[in-house]
Amino acid sequence: MPNFKSYDYNQSAMVVINYQDQLQPGTFEHAIHYLVSDRMDLSAFHPKYKNDLGGRAAYDPAILLKIILFAYSKGITSSREIEWCCRTNIIFKALSCDTVPHFTTIASFVSSYPKAMEALFEQVLLICHEEGLLGNELFAIDGCKMSSNAAKEWSGTFSELEQKREKIQRQIQHCMKEHKKLDRRRSDEKERANRLEQMCNTLDKASEKIERFLKTACPRMGQGKRLKEVKSNITDNESCKMTTSKGTIQGYNGIAAVDKKHQIVVEAKVFGEGQEHHTLKPVLESLSARYRRTGISKDLYKTKVIVTADTGFSNEENNRYLKESKINAYIPDNAFRSRDPKFKDQKTKYGKRHQDKPKIRDVIPASEFSFDPERMICICPAGEQLSFYGQRSDINGQATAYFAGRLNQCRNCDIKSLCMHNPSSADHRTGAGRQVSFQIAGQRKRTATDWMKRRVDSRVGKQIYSHRMSVVEPVFGNIGTNKGLNRFSLRGKEKVQGQWQLFCMIQNIEKLMRYGDIPA
Repeated sequence: MPNFKSYDYNQSAMVVINYQDQLQPGTFEHAIHYLVSDRMDLSAFHPKYKNDLGGRAAYDPAILLKIILFAYSKGITSSREIEWCCRTNIIFKALSCDTVPHFTTIASFVSSYPKAMEALFEQVLLICHEEGLLGNELFAIDGCKMSSNAAKEWSGTFSELEQKREKIQRQIQHCMKEHKKLDRRRSDEKERANRLEQMCNTLDKASEKIERFLKTACPRMGQGKRLKEVKSNITDNESCKMTTSKGTIQGYNGIAAVDKKHQIVVEAKVFGEGQEHHTLKPVLESLSARYRRTGISKDLYKTKVIVTADTGFSNEENNRYLKESKINAYIPDNAFRSRDPKFKDQKTKYGKRHQDKPKIRDVIPASEFSFDPERMICICPAGEQLSFYGQRSDINGQATAYFAGRLNQCRNCDIKSLCMHNPSSADHRTGAGRQVSFQIAGQRKRTATDWMKRRVDSRVGKQIYSHRMSVVEPVFGNIGTNKGLNRFSLRGKEKVQGQWQLFCMIQNIEKLMRYGDIPA
């Protein structure tokens, strides 16, 4: 018979545990314990506590902050799971001194102190500066789009939401009509009547939710010069619909500015808009103000620190701002790769993108049309003179002349099937024929975009911009993959920004743990 070691579940044992000994030097939990206890000022949390003259004692913010930072570093964001870890995990017990905060206390702490989280982020950044982890030579800026705690099905313009409410009202009327038809004497009809009643209650709540939003909120307007209404969201109106590589989501765009030396996040902000163009200026201004407020640099951009960002941040307005502010920036446009000789054979070698899309029918290009800029005359390949529709200048000062053929010219033309984009439209009674446009040389002014193109196309510019991806992308990989942040669990831009800064603070603490001077 096998000989096993004896055991008894009823036996008693005294296990002596020193919580300080569980926090081994060189670990992330030890770095959190040291920074929160010895280096951070937590007075920003104190004003909300009103129990100094009476009431139950509250959990120390230091305890809550330690267990939340450690949980987030392990990819645990559920407050119920954090409470369970405080009961069962020895590291959580050591950080919390064997206290077990209720999950509602943990959730309230995360969502109630967005301003305090920003103050802590700033303190950790200052500690990184004191430890010599900031190079302040190159900053890489990029955005990471993540889902919010709101469903995109509750999005729409005010007119679309009104139509949705009317549709729900029609469904309610139909349910009530069916409910009245049922005879409750039969058991199967009684069960169906109960289901219809529950459905009516659910639809009624949805209708009231939409109606309350339409009465209290205002239409949300988009960015840019031509302001037009964009889709609002009933659940979280500060988030927005945005297109990502994985489809359309309802979420926020987390922007981070990362220092090159040790990949320290120096600025973290969230925006509830999908486009990144308008986020560059607020991020750069906020970064400069943070450096000035902490005493790291009185005027950051006068030190000629390099700022890089991807093509999503490139437009004329941003380039003009960078040029006028004398910021040493390198932000390429969408045609940056096509101008680089190293990538001239890229399409031949790897093929074109989106090859599965249907091909557009080839037509005679505008280069086959004869254009005289002095007399402002355009002759088509069939020898007909097109009508001049005028000229306009774009935002860059580029003048363009527009021409279009008359229907009686194009309708009977022998080559209309090769010239017109839609030859069948020539048979209509109204409209125009083939339309072409030509840029008028010699009238275009030099723009800030031209200035930026010269910078990024230079040998030095290409070398500098090549560092951008290796600086900022690993940070997003660490936060998204290792820390498990794939969606924001809070609602409202201010609270979401506090959560985003909390994760960026964990990134900085990990760098302090590896490269900083944290005593054992």
